[in-house]
Amino acid sequence: MFNQRKIIVVLPAYNAAKTLEATYHEIPFDIADEVILVDDASHDETVSKAKALGIQHIIRHEQNKGYGGNQKTCYTKALELGADIIIMLHPDYQYTPKLIHAMVSMIGNDVYDVVLGSRILSKGALLGGMPLYKYFFNRVLTFIQNIFLNQKLSEYHTGYRSFSKEILQQIKFNDCSDDFVFDNEMLSQIIYKNFRVGEVSCPTLYTKESSSINFSRSIIYGLGCLRVSLIYRLSKWGLYKSKLY
Repeated sequence: MFNQRKIIVVLPAYNAAKTLEATYHEIPFDIADEVILVDDASHDETVSKAKALGIQHIIRHEQNKGYGGNQKTCYTKALELGADIIIMLHPDYQYTPKLIHAMVSMIGNDVYDVVLGSRILSKGALLGGMPLYKYFFNRVLTFIQNIFLNQKLSEYHTGYRSFSKEILQQIKFNDCSDDFVFDNEMLSQIIYKNFRVGEVSCPTLYTKESSSINFSRSIIYGLGCLRVSLIYRLSKWGLYKSKLY
Protein backbone atom coordinates (compact mmCIF):
# COMPACT_ATOMS: atom_id res chain seq x y z
CA MET A 1 0.00 0.00 0.00
CA PHE A 2 1.22 3.50 -0.78
CA ASN A 3 0.62 4.67 2.79
CA GLN A 4 3.51 2.46 3.86
CA ARG A 5 5.89 4.51 1.74
CA LYS A 6 7.81 7.48 3.07
CA ILE A 7 6.33 10.72 1.77
CA ILE A 8 8.38 13.90 1.90
CA VAL A 9 7.28 17.41 0.95
CA VAL A 10 10.06 19.74 -0.23
CA LEU A 11 9.66 23.51 -0.12
CA PRO A 12 12.12 25.49 -2.30
CA ALA A 13 11.86 28.85 -0.54
CA TYR A 14 12.91 32.39 -1.36
CA ASN A 15 11.49 35.29 0.66
CA ALA A 16 8.51 33.17 1.71
CA ALA A 17 8.11 34.38 5.30
CA LYS A 18 4.65 35.90 4.69
CA THR A 19 3.15 32.81 3.06
CA LEU A 20 5.03 29.89 4.60
CA GLU A 21 2.70 29.43 7.59
CA ALA A 22 -0.45 29.22 5.46
CA THR A 23 1.24 26.74 3.14
CA TYR A 24 2.63 24.62 5.95
CA HIS A 25 -0.65 24.34 7.87
CA GLU A 26 -2.43 22.92 4.80
CA ILE A 27 0.08 20.09 4.33
CA PRO A 28 -1.76 16.83 5.15
CA PHE A 29 0.41 15.35 7.88
CA ASP A 30 -1.76 12.26 8.03
CA ILE A 31 0.27 11.07 5.04
CA ALA A 32 3.27 13.45 4.86
CA ASP A 33 6.15 12.09 6.95
CA GLU A 34 8.72 14.84 6.59
CA VAL A 35 9.04 18.42 5.33
CA ILE A 36 12.25 19.86 3.94
CA LEU A 37 12.65 23.60 3.49
CA VAL A 38 15.59 24.92 1.49
CA ASP A 39 16.05 28.67 1.83
CA ASP A 40 17.90 30.21 -1.10
CA ALA A 41 19.57 33.11 0.74
CA SER A 42 16.32 34.93 1.46
CA HIS A 43 16.35 38.54 2.66
CA ASP A 44 13.39 38.06 5.00
CA GLU A 45 12.57 35.88 8.01
CA THR A 46 11.88 32.67 6.09
CA VAL A 47 14.27 30.55 8.15
CA SER A 48 13.13 31.86 11.53
CA LYS A 49 9.50 31.34 10.49
CA ALA A 50 10.31 27.77 9.45
CA LYS A 51 11.95 27.09 12.80
CA ALA A 52 8.96 28.56 14.65
CA LEU A 53 6.66 26.24 12.71
CA GLY A 54 8.73 23.25 13.80
CA ILE A 55 10.05 22.25 10.40
CA GLN A 56 12.75 19.74 11.23
CA HIS A 57 14.82 19.82 8.06
CA ILE A 58 15.89 23.37 7.19
CA ILE A 59 18.79 24.05 4.83
CA ARG A 60 19.95 27.58 4.11
CA HIS A 61 22.03 28.56 1.09
CA GLU A 62 24.35 31.36 2.18
CA GLN A 63 24.54 32.44 -1.47
CA ASN A 64 21.61 32.36 -3.87
CA LYS A 65 21.87 29.27 -6.08
CA GLY A 66 18.79 29.94 -8.19
CA TYR A 67 15.47 28.15 -8.50
CA GLY A 68 17.00 25.04 -10.03
CA GLY A 69 19.88 25.03 -7.59
CA ASN A 70 17.39 25.17 -4.74
CA GLN A 71 15.51 22.12 -6.03
CA LYS A 72 18.72 20.15 -6.42
CA THR A 73 19.36 20.56 -2.71
CA CYS A 74 15.72 19.64 -1.94
CA TYR A 75 15.81 16.39 -3.90
CA THR A 76 19.25 15.35 -2.71
CA LYS A 77 18.14 15.74 0.91
CA ALA A 78 14.85 13.91 0.27
CA LEU A 79 16.70 10.92 -1.14
CA GLU A 80 19.13 10.99 1.80
CA LEU A 81 16.13 10.74 4.14
CA GLY A 82 14.79 7.72 2.28
CA ALA A 83 11.82 9.29 0.52
CA ASP A 84 9.65 7.02 -1.63
CA ILE A 85 7.39 9.80 -2.94
CA ILE A 86 8.52 13.42 -3.13
CA ILE A 87 6.19 16.42 -3.50
CA MET A 88 7.70 19.71 -4.64
CA LEU A 89 5.50 22.57 -3.46
CA HIS A 90 6.19 26.30 -3.67
CA PRO A 91 5.79 27.84 -0.20
CA ASP A 92 4.25 31.05 -1.59
CA TYR A 93 0.71 29.63 -1.19
CA GLN A 94 0.07 29.85 -4.92
CA TYR A 95 -0.79 26.12 -4.98
CA THR A 96 -2.96 24.39 -2.39
CA PRO A 97 -1.30 21.56 -0.43
CA LYS A 98 -4.75 19.96 -0.15
CA LEU A 99 -4.08 18.13 -3.43
CA ILE A 100 -1.18 16.17 -1.96
CA HIS A 101 -3.51 13.28 -1.11
CA ALA A 102 -4.59 12.95 -4.74
CA MET A 103 -1.09 13.31 -6.17
CA VAL A 104 0.43 10.80 -3.76
CA SER A 105 -2.37 8.33 -4.42
CA MET A 106 -1.76 8.42 -8.18
CA ILE A 107 1.91 7.58 -7.67
CA GLY A 108 1.48 5.26 -4.71
CA ASN A 109 -1.10 3.14 -6.51
CA ASP A 110 1.28 2.81 -9.48
CA VAL A 111 -0.89 4.76 -11.91
CA TYR A 112 1.75 7.41 -12.72
CA ASP A 113 5.42 8.01 -11.95
CA VAL A 114 5.06 11.80 -11.97
CA VAL A 115 2.01 13.96 -11.23
CA LEU A 116 1.82 17.66 -12.08
CA GLY A 117 -0.59 20.13 -10.50
CA SER A 118 -1.95 21.94 -13.55
CA ARG A 119 -3.15 25.54 -13.30
CA ILE A 120 -4.62 25.36 -16.80
CA LEU A 121 -7.14 22.56 -16.33
CA SER A 122 -10.54 23.93 -15.20
CA LYS A 123 -9.38 27.52 -15.85
CA GLY A 124 -7.54 27.58 -12.53
CA ALA A 125 -4.90 30.04 -13.70
CA LEU A 126 -7.11 32.90 -14.90
CA LEU A 127 -9.63 32.45 -12.10
CA GLY A 128 -6.76 32.65 -9.62
CA GLY A 129 -5.38 35.88 -11.05
CA MET A 130 -2.58 34.77 -13.36
CA PRO A 131 -1.50 37.80 -15.44
CA LEU A 132 -2.93 37.55 -18.92
CA TYR A 133 0.46 37.77 -20.66
CA LYS A 134 1.76 34.88 -18.55
CA TYR A 135 -1.28 32.82 -19.42
CA PHE A 136 -0.84 33.56 -23.13
CA PHE A 137 2.84 32.59 -23.15
CA ASN A 138 2.08 29.50 -21.07
CA ARG A 139 -0.43 28.31 -23.66
CA VAL A 140 1.82 29.07 -26.65
CA LEU A 141 4.87 27.41 -25.08
CA THR A 142 2.87 24.37 -24.02
CA PHE A 143 1.45 23.96 -27.52
CA ILE A 144 4.92 24.03 -29.07
CA GLN A 145 6.40 21.77 -26.41
CA ASN A 146 3.67 19.18 -26.87
CA ILE A 147 4.54 19.02 -30.55
CA PHE A 148 8.29 18.63 -29.98
CA LEU A 149 7.94 16.19 -27.07
CA ASN A 150 4.96 14.33 -28.56
CA GLN A 151 2.83 14.80 -25.45
CA LYS A 152 -0.61 16.13 -24.53
CA LEU A 153 0.10 17.92 -21.26
CA SER A 154 -1.97 20.95 -20.29
CA GLU A 155 1.15 22.81 -19.08
CA TYR A 156 4.88 22.36 -18.51
CA HIS A 157 5.40 25.29 -16.14
CA THR A 158 3.70 24.44 -12.87
CA GLY A 159 5.60 24.64 -9.60
CA TYR A 160 3.63 21.79 -8.05
CA ARG A 161 5.08 18.36 -8.85
CA SER A 162 5.20 14.90 -7.31
CA PHE A 163 7.72 12.18 -8.12
CA SER A 164 8.42 8.58 -7.26
CA LYS A 165 11.92 8.10 -5.89
CA GLU A 166 12.81 6.13 -9.04
CA ILE A 167 12.47 9.33 -11.05
CA LEU A 168 15.05 11.18 -8.98
CA GLN A 169 17.34 8.15 -8.95
CA GLN A 170 17.30 7.69 -12.72
CA ILE A 171 17.32 11.17 -14.19
CA LYS A 172 20.24 13.60 -14.08
CA PHE A 173 18.62 16.42 -12.14
CA ASN A 174 22.00 17.68 -10.93
CA ASP A 175 23.00 18.27 -14.57
CA CYS A 176 20.01 20.55 -15.13
CA SER A 177 20.20 24.34 -15.08
CA ASP A 178 20.27 26.24 -11.79
CA ASP A 179 17.79 28.72 -13.27
CA PHE A 180 14.04 28.52 -13.89
CA VAL A 181 14.39 26.30 -16.96
CA PHE A 182 15.39 23.51 -14.54
CA ASP A 183 11.77 22.30 -14.39
CA ASN A 184 11.58 21.88 -18.15
CA GLU A 185 14.95 20.14 -18.41
CA MET A 186 13.91 17.75 -15.69
CA LEU A 187 10.53 17.05 -17.29
CA SER A 188 12.11 16.51 -20.71
CA GLN A 189 14.36 13.80 -19.20
CA ILE A 190 11.34 12.15 -17.58
CA ILE A 191 9.50 12.06 -20.90
CA TYR A 192 12.63 10.90 -22.74
CA LYS A 193 12.83 7.87 -20.44
CA ASN A 194 9.13 7.09 -21.01
CA PHE A 195 8.02 7.57 -17.43
CA ARG A 196 4.27 8.01 -16.97
CA VAL A 197 3.22 11.63 -16.43
CA GLY A 198 -0.21 12.52 -15.05
CA GLU A 199 -1.92 15.78 -14.11
CA VAL A 200 -4.48 17.02 -11.59
CA SER A 201 -6.45 20.23 -11.82
CA CYS A 202 -5.03 22.76 -9.36
CA PRO A 203 -6.69 26.04 -8.33
CA THR A 204 -4.18 28.84 -8.19
CA LEU A 205 -3.94 31.96 -6.05
CA TYR A 206 -1.88 34.89 -7.32
CA THR A 207 -1.13 37.56 -4.72
CA LYS A 208 1.59 40.18 -4.32
CA GLU A 209 3.49 37.62 -2.24
CA SER A 210 3.41 34.97 -4.98
CA SER A 211 6.79 34.16 -6.44
CA SER A 212 7.05 35.24 -10.04
CA ILE A 213 9.52 36.45 -12.64
CA ASN A 214 9.24 39.72 -14.51
CA PHE A 215 8.52 40.13 -18.20
CA SER A 216 12.15 40.15 -19.37
CA ARG A 217 13.00 37.07 -17.31
CA SER A 218 9.86 35.43 -18.70
CA ILE A 219 11.16 35.95 -22.24
CA ILE A 220 14.51 34.39 -21.31
CA TYR A 221 12.69 31.51 -19.66
CA GLY A 222 10.47 30.98 -22.70
CA LEU A 223 13.43 30.88 -25.06
CA GLY A 224 15.12 28.41 -22.72
CA CYS A 225 12.05 26.16 -22.83
CA LEU A 226 12.07 26.22 -26.63
CA ARG A 227 15.76 25.32 -26.60
CA VAL A 228 15.07 22.36 -24.29
CA SER A 229 12.30 21.12 -26.60
CA LEU A 230 14.48 21.42 -29.69
CA ILE A 231 17.39 19.58 -28.05
CA TYR A 232 14.98 16.87 -26.93
CA ARG A 233 13.68 16.34 -30.47
CA LEU A 234 17.16 16.38 -32.04
CA SER A 235 18.33 13.90 -29.39
CA LYS A 236 15.39 11.62 -30.16
CA TRP A 237 16.33 11.71 -33.83
CA GLY A 238 19.97 10.95 -32.98
CA LEU A 239 21.16 14.28 -34.40
CA TYR A 240 22.41 15.77 -31.14
CA LYS A 241 24.08 14.41 -28.02
CA SER A 242 22.97 16.11 -24.81
CA LYS A 243 24.38 15.43 -21.34
CA LEU A 244 20.81 15.22 -20.07
CA TYR A 245 19.83 12.11 -22.06
